[in-house]
Amino acid sequence: MKTLIKITMTCALLIAASACSSDDSEVRSFDLGLTNLPELGSDFVYEGWLITPDGPVSTGRFADGESSAFEVDGETVDAASKFVLTIEPAVGDDPAPADVHLLAGDFDGVGAMLSTSDPAAIATDFAAADGDFILTTPTTASIDSDAVQGIWWLIPGATKQPSLSLPELPAGWMYEGWVVGDNGPISTGRFLTPEGADSDGAGATAGPDGSPPFPGQDFIDPALSLVGLTAVITVEPEPDTSLGPFALKPLITATISDVAAPTLQVMANESIATLPTGWVALK
Repeated sequence: MKTLIKITMTCALLIAASACSSDDSEVRSFDLGLTNLPELGSDFVYEGWLITPDGPVSTGRFADGESSAFEVDGETVDAASKFVLTIEPAVGDDPAPADVHLLAGDFDGVGAMLSTSDPAAIATDFAAADGDFILTTPTTASIDSDAVQGIWWLIPGATKQPSLSLPELPAGWMYEGWVVGDNGPISTGRFLTPEGADSDGAGATAGPDGSPPFPGQDFIDPALSLVGLTAVITVEPEPDTSLGPFALKPLITATISDVAAPTLQVMANESIATLPTGWVALK
């Protein structure tokens, strides 16, 4: 879902309590426009930052869909080289920026174009991400009839290989696999690299046998056929902002086919449709 948030920022943000004199700096104001901004829920908020030689300075915090007025010191605006948008805990937040940098862009004294691909954000637009998966159930190796009850992001063979090609993520972000049906999304585990096991191995619903060191999950007990469901790879904040999938969904297979391993099922790159973007413009 696409959204546009326009936030007007005016007046003077205090870098320190002693900087509060009305003679210290002129008033500066700018607009912040954001598209495809993910919903966070009640436990997290967004926060803007101007990056200056003296360190990051907050431009204020806001919740999903909220438009608010923030006060910004003119000297801080003049010194800023970047604008960064972070995701922060709503309560008990550290005054410094969190690791979860969603958008960033070079600030040139007039404004900035914001993207996930900026090195101060996620450092990629996920345009080169691709991958496949197989339906198989390694945790019930002796049973051939339940292959559609397991999904694994690997290339089968004598030496198994990762089937996902994903950019390395900075601190504050992780990948997560999902299967989604009429009853909602089910996580298959979180991971940093497609070349190792994910956070929950074969999952709590797996069978008794071992599983390969790749992202995936078996759905043996209770039994769940994955045919007709949707497979998704998301990019998730760390710490996670909700139990459901985050809005960054670079890879999707809309309908899982009734085809078992060794046949690979291709995932489509949906990064352009799901990534947030933004801009900052001085008035």
